[in-house]
Amino acid sequence: MLSVSEPWRTLGYGAQDWDKLFTIVAGPPRESYVIESDGQPSGLAVVRRHFLFGDYLELLAVSPAQRERGLGRVLLDHVEEQTFARGNNLFACVSDFNADARRFYQRQGYVEVGSLPNLLIDGRDEILLRKTTGPARTSA
Repeated sequence: MLSVSEPWRTLGYGAQDWDKLFTIVAGPPRESYVIESDGQPSGLAVVRRHFLFGDYLELLAVSPAQRERGLGRVLLDHVEEQTFARGNNLFACVSDFNADARRFYQRQGYVEVGSLPNLLIDGRDEILLRKTTGPARTSA
């Protein structure tokens, strides 16, 4: 599901990268969610908690065969429900060349808040996104 999709295809992800992504690591807890369609896994999300006064969506993917059916939106809605029950911010990154993902997040109310040049590959940026329900603190 992942290796044939952007941004991983362009980034050249291989087996060692997937091992790192899906290995349990020390540090802030991670949550994983799977969405099914017709009894088959069709998408997944991985969220790292406690990132910049909110959570960080490390991964959101829908199987190419299941796209354009609203599954990504349903999965993201569930992630947001969990995140906003405990804090005000959800962050994500999207590759600058991944126009479909950038449009998807924009339609879901995410704002591009910064650029991380050359983070994953030379000459390309990762764009930091944020969706918020308010500031971390209400007063000074």
